[in-house]
This record gives sequence, C-alpha cells and structure tokens, in this order.
Amino acid sequence: MSKASLRKHLSKFFSDPELKRWFDPLKVDVSSDEKRVCVAFPHAFFGDWFDTHARSSFEAEVARFLGPGFLVRYENSAGIGNRPQHLAMKPAQSVNFPFGHQFTLDNFLVNRKNSFPIASAREVATKGGSTYSPFVICGEAGSGKTHLLRAVANEISKSCGIERIFSGSVEDMNQLYASRFRNDPHKARNHLGAFDYLFVDDLQQIRNHPDLQQELILIFNALHDRRKQMVFSCTGRLSSYDFLDPKLKSRLEWGLIVHLEAPDLDIRVRYIQQQLKLRKLQLNQEQILTLSQRFTDFRFLQGILLKLFAFKELMNRDIREREFEQILSHTEDVTKPALTPEAVLKAVADHFKLPVKDVTGSRRHQDVVMARQMAMYLCRKLLGSSYPALGRLFGGKDHSTVLYAVKKIKELQQDDPDMKRLLISLREKCLSQEEI
Repeated sequence: MSKASLRKHLSKFFSDPELKRWFDPLKVDVSSDEKRVCVAFPHAFFGDWFDTHARSSFEAEVARFLGPGFLVRYENSAGIGNRPQHLAMKPAQSVNFPFGHQFTLDNFLVNRKNSFPIASAREVATKGGSTYSPFVICGEAGSGKTHLLRAVANEISKSCGIERIFSGSVEDMNQLYASRFRNDPHKARNHLGAFDYLFVDDLQQIRNHPDLQQELILIFNALHDRRKQMVFSCTGRLSSYDFLDPKLKSRLEWGLIVHLEAPDLDIRVRYIQQQLKLRKLQLNQEQILTLSQRFTDFRFLQGILLKLFAFKELMNRDIREREFEQILSHTEDVTKPALTPEAVLKAVADHFKLPVKDVTGSRRHQDVVMARQMAMYLCRKLLGSSYPALGRLFGGKDHSTVLYAVKKIKELQQDDPDMKRLLISLREKCLSQEEI
C-alpha cells in the first residue's frame, strides 16, 4: 500500500488544504506482511502538533482503510546523524477502533459550553487509573453522550486489549444475564466484574430492569475495590432519577459527573459542514443556516441530512433549490414531549371519566380503585417508576400497596382479553401526546 493510495482514502474525509498541512509532510511506510505502519515526522515540533490535533482522526481512518490488527509507530526523521529518532510520545499499540471509527475525541464537535466535559473525557481516556471513576456523562438526547463514551473506550483500547473492556447498554447487560448466562446472576456478575474497564450506556434504562440495580451495585463494588475505571452515560440529570436505588445513586456520585449541553447553532453549523464535506454534497450558506436553525434536535438534523445524501446518490447530482425546499417540506421536525406520570394519570382518568385527584386519592369505590391500579401499572410499565416513587405520586401510599396493584393488573390481563385490550388502548393514548 502506497502513501498515495492512503491519501486518496483520506481525501474522502479531509479537504485538500488539510491534507497538505498535516499529511503530505509525513513519511509513511506500510508493511502489510508485518501489519505495521511507520510514520516519520519532519521534526519534533510537527510531531507534537500532530499528536494533539490530528493523530486520533488519522489512526481511525488508517484502521478503516487497512483493517484490524495493524500497529503504528511514530518517529522523528530529523534525528541525530541522519538516523530516525523515536519520539517520546506514546505509540499506539493498535489502530483498531472496536467501538466505531466515527467515535473519536478529535471529531467530537465542541465549543466553550462543553469544554469541561471533553477535557475530562480526554483525561479519563489518556491517563487511565481510577482517579475519575466512576465517570458519569449526563445530557439530553442528541447531546453526544454515546459518542463521548465510545470515544473514550476507543482511546483506551489503543493501549490495552479489547478483551479487558466491556462496553454496552443496560439492555445489553440484561441480555447478557438472561441469555448468555441463562439467568445465573453469580456467573454473569463474575464475568462483568473481571473486566478492567466498564462502559455502560443509557443508564436510565435500568428503570425497566429493577433487578439489575442490585447486580450493578455488586459489580461496582468489585471494580471499585480493584481500582478499575467505570464510565456511565445517562439522559437528563442523575439527581432526578427517583427510580435509582439510593446505594447505587450514591456510588455513582463518588466520581466525576459532567453535563453535556445540547448542540447549539454554532455546533450544528459545523456538524452540517463536516457531513457535507464527508459526503461530497454541495449546499450554500443559506441552506446550511436554514437546516441548523430549523432542526434544533440533533437526531432530526441527522435524519434530514441522510435524506439529502440519499437524494444525491439516487439522482447522481447535487440538489437544486426547489428540490431542497421540497425535501424540507416533507420532513417532520416536531419533537414530542417526553411521557410523564401526569400524562398517564390524565389518560386513565379521562377513560374512567374521573377527576385525576380521585385516581391519586383514597376513595375506595370499585371503579376508582380499578383506575388507580391501572394507572400504577402503566406508570410502572411505561416509565419504570420505582414503587416508593409511585407511592408518593398516588397520595403517599405504602410501596407494598403499589406492588400489589401492579401485580394484580399484570395477572388480570393474562386471564381477561378485554382487560388486555383496554391496557393496550390506554398505552397507545399515553404514548400519543395528541390523544392525551
């Protein structure tokens, strides 16, 4: 593989001026037989700049181009007596990106608002140890939590084997317990506790799996005692999670908690420009600004860009102004508000033609009790609310009362088809904001 062929690949992701600035001055030697890449800098100062500004992105694309298993070595070609001098910079043991080539610290778009979370993530990724363990990344949907978590995992994987890293969501952990270890908690716990690095994405999903909370406490204790690094991400703020076991919540608060702000206009513009360059799609400044102003939710923005890219590929040409407007006019960009306990209570109360205060109160009329128990069940099913939290929501009732109600409705729907159909109907109303 020649330097020219590597440059051709890099040109898909970087502009020609960028490559002239940091790639063209490099001496690159690739040995496919030895699975080795040697990169020589013209001088040590160039190497220092490269290490800070370009290395992570360069390694990600080398890994994408060459495949897994390659090692990279950096050296300064202007050494003593014309002999290459190895740099003091830490060489990557591999250029594999097991958690996704797109997830690197260098390509995470950041401005002043998120400078502290990114700086903290770099510290965790490069220094290792347990100084900032656990490291908890909080933020709203689309703020980049998963990107940052996987970028840290990718960076750590360069200096240790992937077999030492567990990375997955709470749903992945639940699947591991249920399928791989056939509901044997002891084996699953020992398996997870043996890793040196634990990355858990979407921690809020644990409200759907209450039994996992005690398991995670035990795993946390085992890793913390061994001074191992743990990284978690969650939607919203950890302090608002009333469904978390107090012991688990306090353990998560032992470490460093950072909050990612949602991407603002500046970040959205830069993201659009980055993606347009990546896909070789031309849009004018007015169109870029229109997209960044209209689609404030980052995931909607990703969706509309995908539509534009698909149009370009299918039509094999750039998008005209009239076509751009047509694509936008057929794109839904209204984000529905998150489901709340109040929305569930209103849906149930409306169905039974009762005031909400009766559903949360203490009246013992048969219809009121049934409505109350169904509302408790739906809150538990759809929101994952804890039994104590539901007790507080329903007028300060004991958690055992809530537990009985949830269990009763669950059993009733198994034996009564009409009850099951009613619950399905109420669930659809709860999930449809227009009908609540």
